[in-house]
Amino acid sequence: MRRLFQVHPDLVILDIMLPRMDGWEVCERIRKMTNVPIIMLTARGQEADRVKGLKMGADDYVAKPFSLRELAARVEAVLRRSQAAQEQREEILYADDYLVIDGGRMEVRCAGQPVSLTATEWQVLFLLAENTGRVLPTSRILERVWGPEYVDDKVDYVKLYIWRLRQKMEPDPSQPRYILTERGIGYKFAKNP
Repeated sequence: MRRLFQVHPDLVILDIMLPRMDGWEVCERIRKMTNVPIIMLTARGQEADRVKGLKMGADDYVAKPFSLRELAARVEAVLRRSQAAQEQREEILYADDYLVIDGGRMEVRCAGQPVSLTATEWQVLFLLAENTGRVLPTSRILERVWGPEYVDDKVDYVKLYIWRLRQKMEPDPSQPRYILTERGIGYKFAKNP
């Protein structure tokens, strides 16, 4: 954790099985302090572990064994998403009495309070908000946010990030009013009166 603040890395590759503190706890602590992209790299490849890692704030999850080419491609994809999330937007993408999505300032506010989003969460939210009222197929969200290499087998990534966004910004995540699911198709951002 000290090295994280001394070095300010562009990306963290984190194993789950660490000596003093496990990777889950390290991921959680990092996410409370910074939005640096995190790739979990571990021998624990079960679906429950992948979902747990992504829910805790990891941007990607790579199970061992893996090829160095795959890891390099995933690093490039995560860094690409992170950089795209930091690019300046020119306008307020959405505003009502509860929610403001300010692309120019890269801010989201709910009930007047700032909402902390990871780079990937920004990308998903901005893509949906820039297409307000239009249903975006899951495959398009995957391609635009994660890259074409993810389109075929990472549908759960989109579901998980939609869930995380709803937890952070919906007044009642169990009854979303902003990010709506179009069953069997994808998701859309809805205007509210």
